[in-house]
Amino acid sequence: MPNPKLMIVEDERITAEDLKEGLEELGYTISAVVYSGEESIKKAEELKPDLIIMDIRLEGKMDGIEAAEYIRSNQGIPVIYLSAYSDEDTIQRAKITEPSGFIRKSPAGFLNKPFEESELHTAIEITLYRDRMEKRLRDNERWLKAILNNIADAVIATNSKGQIKFMNPVAEDLTGILQEDAIGKYLVEVFTIISEGPGKLSSVLLNNIFQENSSRQVYIDHVILQSKNGTKIPIYGAINPIKDDKGSIMGIVVVFRDISAWIN
Repeated sequence: MPNPKLMIVEDERITAEDLKEGLEELGYTISAVVYSGEESIKKAEELKPDLIIMDIRLEGKMDGIEAAEYIRSNQGIPVIYLSAYSDEDTIQRAKITEPSGFIRKSPAGFLNKPFEESELHTAIEITLYRDRMEKRLRDNERWLKAILNNIADAVIATNSKGQIKFMNPVAEDLTGILQEDAIGKYLVEVFTIISEGPGKLSSVLLNNIFQENSSRQVYIDHVILQSKNGTKIPIYGAINPIKDDKGSIMGIVVVFRDISAWIN
């Protein structure tokens, strides 16, 4: 990331200026230096910096933790805390806001060069890298979700326990259950299939697919999906395991379609 833009929130003017000069020497662009939590929120919305270095104790009614929580929740900008205080209550409050790091100042309010400056530089680089990776992951998830939400097949995905984590709109229509109501439920509670003869097959299929190290695809053929309202729909599809890099099953994905039109 060329010349990342940082914002400094520090009510000690000398410390703020010292920090600004040090970070500029390291190649960072300082988009703003502000002195209160309220001002930091306004400037973050206006300037959209890549990262904020936030002192926990600030002048005004809003401290750095409150400001960071608002900024993180509403704008997703990562925050590194800068503070000379380390009491347990303050640390626990700060942790709730999921900061990207803590840098300790001396009791007098200054960074003890060169150690803290080097530590801050490392924390900034790690935070910026992690933020880029998280944004890339979120973009990929949105891209994948958009594809799954617009394909013609129904898709249901579960975790390793068989609890539903995702359903696309087609799956909602066929099962008669909304994703928001299905999340966390076991697949057999939502995806109820019966053979052309009597008896449910859901449990049998799940037992097969969740076997340790099972890699085989289980086809869904000549079965009927029974929706929430009792409607019986002939379907065709497959159940596949989702595996991690070590081959352990993370969950399963069920892809199926209504074949009523084919039969008729």
